[in-house]
Amino acid sequence: MLKLSFSQAIKLATRGIHNYITNCPLVVSYEVTLSCNCNCCHCDLGGIIKDEKQIKPEEYGDLTRRLKPLVVQISGGEPLLRRDLTTIVESIKQENGLPYVILVTNGVLLNEGNYLRLREAGVNQFSVSLDFPDERHDEFRRRRGLYAHLEQTLPQLAKLGFQDIILNTAISKVNLREILSLAKKATEWGVNMSYSAYTALRTGNKDYCLSYEEDLETLRKAINELIILKKQGLQLVNPEITLLNTLKFFEQGYMPNCKAGTRFLVVMPDGSLVPCSHHRNKYATREEMVEKFSRTNRCGSCYVAIRSYSEMSFLSHAKNLPKYVRQVVFH
Repeated sequence: MLKLSFSQAIKLATRGIHNYITNCPLVVSYEVTLSCNCNCCHCDLGGIIKDEKQIKPEEYGDLTRRLKPLVVQISGGEPLLRRDLTTIVESIKQENGLPYVILVTNGVLLNEGNYLRLREAGVNQFSVSLDFPDERHDEFRRRRGLYAHLEQTLPQLAKLGFQDIILNTAISKVNLREILSLAKKATEWGVNMSYSAYTALRTGNKDYCLSYEEDLETLRKAINELIILKKQGLQLVNPEITLLNTLKFFEQGYMPNCKAGTRFLVVMPDGSLVPCSHHRNKYATREEMVEKFSRTNRCGSCYVAIRSYSEMSFLSHAKNLPKYVRQVVFH
């Protein structure tokens, strides 16, 4: 469960309703660098980019005040490679405590020191990638010793009691049969769990896509089991609707009605705006993006986390409100 004060929860709900009504973005992802210290099999990034053009920390504050998102996701590449990351977070966080800030990391550089500094600066949630519940994770991320580091570090951080760490797994053909084992690992480490769907958009590699009925049947059984376990108390962040839609995405091979540029968008390291991390045509303003991309967008080739959460209907969020409340520990 995630800790929020009652006033923070009210502010989040108010901002969320406002953004729905005014068609402002619910989520903005700041890709603060495209450099990465992993070279993952399912990603097109990897390695250090020399002389990368990066906007300054205060410019992220300006963007946040202009775009007014409910949630800011700080990602990359690997955001912990930015030495000024703490200052970036401080610039993003407004005086009213908004937006809700999520740091997405592979965990290579995560330790108690920077975890506590980033929490103090304003990070509400740490989303740490985990593809396998054992050393196969190292092979997939092409980073020796990564799993051992996570296995040691994440339980230690969880024991601090802030309940703000989430394991995120992109479901693919290679880890399909580990879905329940990964949930068990999250419980063992004392952290939350979240699932999203692999897409071939980044690399063009369809080997990780679910292509056989046998794979789909395995996924159906796993999703049904997750829904049961969630009702029994599994700390699973995904609402039931996103789990079912993830299954639907794999069954259909696509998910229509993408709202990239409207419900969510991405800011590149140089400050330019792109609709999503898979469509990187740059725009100077959100208005230009909506006019030239979003209005004619027919892409349905992904159902990644930023899309699955931000595209839930207002009615779905309203129906899930009691569950959201149960997931929050007020302090």
